Amino acid sequence: MLEVERLRKTYTTDRGGVHAVEDVSFTVEDGRFYTLLGPSGCGKTTTLRCLAGLERPEGGVIRLDGRVLSGERRFVPTYSRDIGMVFQSYAIWPHMSVFQNVAFPLEVSQDRPSKEEIARLVKEALALVGLEGLDRRPAPQLSGGQQQRLALARALVRKPRLLLLDEPLSNLDAKLRQRMRIELRELQRRLGITTVYVTHDQAEALFLSHRVAVMQSGRIVQEGRPRELYASPASPFVADFVGDATFVPGEVVDGGVRALGGVVRCALSEALVPGAKALLVLRPERLLVHAGATGGPNEFAGTLRVAAFLGDHLDCVVEIGDTVMRARAHPAAELRRDQKVWVELPPDHCLAIPDDGWRPRALTRTFEQDTE
Repeated sequence: MLEVERLRKTYTTDRGGVHAVEDVSFTVEDGRFYTLLGPSGCGKTTTLRCLAGLERPEGGVIRLDGRVLSGERRFVPTYSRDIGMVFQSYAIWPHMSVFQNVAFPLEVSQDRPSKEEIARLVKEALALVGLEGLDRRPAPQLSGGQQQRLALARALVRKPRLLLLDEPLSNLDAKLRQRMRIELRELQRRLGITTVYVTHDQAEALFLSHRVAVMQSGRIVQEGRPRELYASPASPFVADFVGDATFVPGEVVDGGVRALGGVVRCALSEALVPGAKALLVLRPERLLVHAGATGGPNEFAGTLRVAAFLGDHLDCVVEIGDTVMRARAHPAAELRRDQKVWVELPPDHCLAIPDDGWRPRALTRTFEQDTE
């Protein structure tokens, strides 16, 4: 088990101290996949580097299986922490072959195995990531996906207790990134290795993780299972970062929120009472666009501005009064720009949370391309 308690890390700049990580605490159970998710500069990579021993925090405690790695007047160097790490750039040594890259951690370890044992362990690690038969190839001659696998094999060859991954898929193209997500997820589940993953990509976090911690300004603002974070965000920031959403301000009334020129029936956060300011969180995949009124609850008339065909659905942008929102329609629906449509907001999939004043960047009102 990995335990992090009240971790703090400050950087000194010419403008003074910058609190990169402030009072961060979390626990990762044995064999689980834990993700730190957040925008650039939120402190997620600094937290990971503290776990690796690449940064020395000013405060807090880090323990792995009860052993103190940092804190309580103790700081264990990186090479003694029993971890494997994959960097965003992969950090592949270009002057080495595939075999030499993977063998390097074994050759420089304090308890260096025999040549025969090194060869066996490297062969096993390459087989794990699907690079069998490429051991003699120069590392620069591998594709991007193969280099990512090579970095993973090098991190796993010593069979570490903890695996740290710093945005390892960000340099891959979209299709390869999706394929590598699946392979990484299956490999981690099969090996049962405790993993901490850093990313700004919400899809990666939701797909790969047992638990996700959303970070903002050096702090964890919400932690939970992917479904919990998506369905019950604690703040507008979390709702916006974990999935797409339209945010509509309103006032809480009995049974819902007064907004969009009517009353939106929805689930209410426990903190909301009648008269309070609220923010509706409307996920586009839950909102349905119809060419005519169906007579159902939470149906609002609007003007269609965009209807883009994406194969399994139409991705729509609809104006309802002063609100611009994204929604979906059936791919066979005959919809045209500027026509009157009705947007259905299923009550079971509408959530209202306290309005703390935070707002994402507004959806643009410029629709220059006519799309059917």
